[in-house]
This record gives sequence, C-alpha cells and structure tokens, in this order.
Amino acid sequence: MQKDQSINVLGGPLSPCSMAPLTGFFRDGHCNTCAQDAGSHTVCAVMTAEFLAYSAYVGNDLSTPRPEFHFPGLKPGDPWCLCAARFLQAHDEGCAPKVSLEATHMRALEIVPLEVLQGHAA
Repeated sequence: MQKDQSINVLGGPLSPCSMAPLTGFFRDGHCNTCAQDAGSHTVCAVMTAEFLAYSAYVGNDLSTPRPEFHFPGLKPGDPWCLCAARFLQAHDEGCAPKVSLEATHMRALEIVPLEVLQGHAA
C-alpha cells in the first residue's frame, strides 16, 4: 500500500496524532491514508465521554480494550484517527469531539468541509 502525501487540512506537513495509544490506518501515529483506506481514517480527534458513548451506540465501541488486536480501548482525552464520515455524522448529531487540524489529513476534506473541522478545532 502506498501512502498518500502526508499533508494536513491547512496545507502543511501532517503532525502526529497519537503514539500512545498508537493510531492511524497504518498504525504509525499519524492520520495517513491511501486508496485502500475505505473508512478514510483521516480526522485526528480528541475523545470525549459523549463521543465515545455515541460511537458505541452507533456500533463502533472504541472504549472496550481488545488485546487480541493490541487495542487498549480509548478514554476521554485520548487522540485518535477517526473515520471522516463518522466524525461528520457525530457533528450532525451534535456530539463531535475536538479536532487537531495540524494532524488531520487533507483527504478528510473529501468528506468533511473545512469550516466544520475549524468549528471543532482543539
């Protein structure tokens, strides 16, 4: 798999999102993406209790540890590369978390308008 250029939504170099817990489609700590990343794991968001509850409610439990996948489970305050569509869905439902614009990949803009991301800037 070939990574897309590591450029953020502001046009600069993509900053790391989280090394602990290790995030990203490539599990490289960045919200890098490629053609095979069907979920577009491109939005670097800081988890909140409200968002984690919402995510579990819509079928993606990010809080429960899954040791078989080396996934510690997320807690409020943890940064994580979210699927852009899930972020937009949470925005539409009024429970989107804060976003690190410098660590959010420019491909997120194919799904989420920049103004929406800026409105949730950390």
